[in-house]
Amino acid sequence: MTNSLRVRLLWWLLVPLALYVFVSGKAAYDNARHTADLLQENTLLASARMIAGEVEWSDGMLRVDIPPAALEVFASPHGDQVYYNVSVDDGRLLAGLPDFPSNRAAAEAATHDTPIYYDAALHGASIRVIGYVRRMYDNGSIRHVLVSVGKTQASRDAMVRQLWRGQLVRQIEIVLLAVALACIGLTFELRPLLKIKDEVMDRDPMQLEPLRVERLHAELRPIVDAINQCIARLGVQVAAQRRFIADAAHQLRTPLTVLETQVQYARQHRALEPSLTEALAAMQRSTRSMVGLTNKLLLLAQAEAADYTQLATQKADLSGIAKEVVEDLALVAEKRGIDLGAELGDAAWIIGHEGLLAALVFNVTENAVRYTQSGGHVTVAVAQDGERVTLAVTDDGPGIPAEARSRVFEPFYRASADTEGTGLGLAIAREIVQAHRGEIAISASDPSGRGLVVAVRFAAA
Repeated sequence: MTNSLRVRLLWWLLVPLALYVFVSGKAAYDNARHTADLLQENTLLASARMIAGEVEWSDGMLRVDIPPAALEVFASPHGDQVYYNVSVDDGRLLAGLPDFPSNRAAAEAATHDTPIYYDAALHGASIRVIGYVRRMYDNGSIRHVLVSVGKTQASRDAMVRQLWRGQLVRQIEIVLLAVALACIGLTFELRPLLKIKDEVMDRDPMQLEPLRVERLHAELRPIVDAINQCIARLGVQVAAQRRFIADAAHQLRTPLTVLETQVQYARQHRALEPSLTEALAAMQRSTRSMVGLTNKLLLLAQAEAADYTQLATQKADLSGIAKEVVEDLALVAEKRGIDLGAELGDAAWIIGHEGLLAALVFNVTENAVRYTQSGGHVTVAVAQDGERVTLAVTDDGPGIPAEARSRVFEPFYRASADTEGTGLGLAIAREIVQAHRGEIAISASDPSGRGLVVAVRFAAA
């Protein structure tokens, strides 16, 4: 998955967003804590001022009555505890807890008129405390009254969570929405690239046409242009190779034919020695084999170079072609002691080149005749079923082992070394079938595995 473009782009999106959420979340937490602290300290200050306002002189003594409103300002559903301490600078306690935690800075604030906030612990709980000093004047004397109010942190912590989590949840939702939109966008934007992939996979091996670049992103066009240039160069090389094979076959066929004629002429002279006659006979067989191979190579090059767009302008009767091929091979089959028959119905028209289709039927039928033993049967059948035309060549010969059937269409592969042949018959047949956009398959004609059926299917014209 690490090599997936979609995953890598999502990582490029997720990592910065995660870093942003982390930094933004920390800033939101700090802001929430600052806000909660500010609200809590304002409440503490209001309570301390309210209590300090109730301090008064009575009979030369400082006294204080704690108003209920000074403590009601801390009311919350979180059950916070509120503590207070009111004392004079001489150490006398006017109200509150005697063991209230004091702070030296709070005592020194008397000369600054500034409230002091600090954290402390009381009865095992953490509290936030305010120290507020009020000056009391009487008969030219000044006394300092320190009002300390402390509150536990439950409501403050709840406020921090409420302020922070809301912002964090919204940021996470935005990140998830961005990821979802990125996935959807990548799915739609990668479709042209996937279409190119499908177009390449669905092509025939010899289809060397440039890829289409319609509706393709500007960033991907240079890649497709480079692929098209490579396809063009490959097409030039393939065309040159095909021309070379065709030219070589043409150049070889003429001298080989002349050589066979000369050998045949030499064998006709009776004055030759028996040993020389046998040598000439062997030379003639080799020459004929080379002529057959050259013709096969020429036909293979012609089949590979066939273009369906040109073939689509022609029509051929497969049933009539099969009839002519059976007539041509009837004498060969008779010499080998093979019963060659045909099951041909009415005309079966398909789109294609008549010469190549005749070569297809001839190669498949000749292959069956060559590998079938004397006394065997070979049947050529052509039938049309709706929009499909099927050519089936069936024999009762030794057949081909199942593990070797996938290789019989390879050039120069021979299933049996006991029979003469070039190993190009079925390879040529496959190329012709592919050029006509048909299908070819082989199977055993007998449940025991003997015999062979070569079935070729075309679309009806």
